[in-house]
Amino acid sequence: MEQQKLLDAERAEIAHEPLASRMRPRTLEEFVGQEHLVGPNRPLRIAIERDKPHSAILWGPPGTGKSTLAFLLAKYTKAHFEALSAVTVGVAEVRQVIETARRRLQRGQKTVLFLDEVHRFNKAQQDALLHAVEQGIVIFIGATTENPFFYLTPPLLSRCRLYRLEPLTTEQILLLLKRALKDERGLGKFKVEVDDETLRFIAERSGGDARRALNALETAFLTAKESEQGRGEEGVVRITLQIAQSVLSDAPLAYQRTGDDHYDVASAFIKSIRGSDPDAAIYWLARFLASGEDPRFIARRMVIAAAEDIGLADPMALVIAVAAAQAVEIVGMPEAQIPLAEAAIYLAAAPKSNSAYKAISKAMDEIEKHGPQPVPMHLRDASYKGAQRLGHGVGYLYPHDFPDHYVPQEYLPPTVKGLPFYEPTKQGKEKEIAERLQTLRSRSASKAKAIEAPDGLTGEGNG
Repeated sequence: MEQQKLLDAERAEIAHEPLASRMRPRTLEEFVGQEHLVGPNRPLRIAIERDKPHSAILWGPPGTGKSTLAFLLAKYTKAHFEALSAVTVGVAEVRQVIETARRRLQRGQKTVLFLDEVHRFNKAQQDALLHAVEQGIVIFIGATTENPFFYLTPPLLSRCRLYRLEPLTTEQILLLLKRALKDERGLGKFKVEVDDETLRFIAERSGGDARRALNALETAFLTAKESEQGRGEEGVVRITLQIAQSVLSDAPLAYQRTGDDHYDVASAFIKSIRGSDPDAAIYWLARFLASGEDPRFIARRMVIAAAEDIGLADPMALVIAVAAAQAVEIVGMPEAQIPLAEAAIYLAAAPKSNSAYKAISKAMDEIEKHGPQPVPMHLRDASYKGAQRLGHGVGYLYPHDFPDHYVPQEYLPPTVKGLPFYEPTKQGKEKEIAERLQTLRSRSASKAKAIEAPDGLTGEGNG
């Protein structure tokens, strides 16, 4: 009973504030990561250290230091600091802060307004900030996990500098975990044993999120204290790999199906296919699937890649991609991951050509610039009664009536420019296409010259 009371007291001692909050860096020297922003002589570090704050948007994934940078700014600056969350406040509260800041500025003191989750504000709410930011009544610092170009209005973005924070590396998170084990604010007051393999597991499974890593360490510590496996002699708490795995077994992947991650992983997946790297294509496919991405979206992207990036260098690529898309509909997940993987590997390993994509782009550009041109008379539909009286189909040469089923004649309006639209590459199957077209084009050196059909041929099929 006495041991249980002692355990409860120890739990209460550390439970009032999460480990990640207790270990929040107190100085720029303690801040880990984002060297491109707060490393020596970097712009944001200079602004903080010299008490020269400016309006800014801090954009990055969770647990990368956005709020910490704002709190460090509050510590280093002589300005009054107001911290709000867009989740809990509205325009009325913001306007009240701005009005107070106006009066404070008249007395000679600046105000820094920090607004966490700024992407939660709609356009009207964001517009309420514009005048105060423009006039320098407040120095606005907004933090967001979402792409500001999607969620913030251009007027607000134009008044702020944009700083992008990146996920922390495994080594950076390891540094934070080891610091938390030694620091009195963290777990330094306890006797904790944890090997490097276990710490690295926590760091790697945290997805670059320092908050998740530190809170996972604390949960593992509390679990170890209460488990027979984790209790050692003389009050030593052993955090084993098994305990860490149980804590992080269902840790969510850092992925948002409707946000930046969705588009970034899709971009990496398609670029890996385009770059002929099947290992990378499979990795990004696995990222998609493990994150719960809609397999139909993945299949659609592969169908597009098969046509755009492989094209006629290997026409089977489109067939296989479409078959994979159909397989997704027929068998569903998780079995559908196998045809998706097969298609991804085939597409990545296939020869590449974007000639079809370039051809349709050039043709669309020609129509946009010069408008749709009329169909030449000899190509017009002559299948209905009276069409030939209008001149439709007159002079059309039926290719099947000629040797090799080919005869030179003009198929384009005479005013069309920008030719050729289609320029085959020498990749894969398309090399054969290029050679055939070269042969045919050499027989059509003068396409404008009329060629009469041989005697006895009817020229039928001109519909």
